[in-house]
Amino acid sequence: MPRSELEKLDDLSKLLDSRYRIPGTPVRFGWDSLIGLIPGVGDIASLGPSAYLIYRANKLGVRKRTIGRMAANTGLDFFVGAIPVLSDVFDLIFKANNRNFALLRDELAQRPPAKGD
Repeated sequence: MPRSELEKLDDLSKLLDSRYRIPGTPVRFGWDSLIGLIPGVGDIASLGPSAYLIYRANKLGVRKRTIGRMAANTGLDFFVGAIPVLSDVFDLIFKANNRNFALLRDELAQRPPAKGD
């Protein structure tokens, strides 16, 4: 697996969940939080990039159990996103995409190195 793909997926998760910081605070947010502010459309729109992260993890051979955990994180983020106000606070705290990337990274790190590496 090319390292550059893992870096791209890391960049995507950070862009969605933690790219920006509220000045003077440790609170980070990303496009998922910003798009989620648009009622009715925001959470559906942010579902696409989140699903892409899961899709790529599957293509990289991540175990079904891990894919299930990633899908549960994304599903929870999506369904809580339907609750006005609570969803905005939840996005700042839960960060489903960062969690999903961490699951992907941890699983790939546990794999034995391929022969020739």
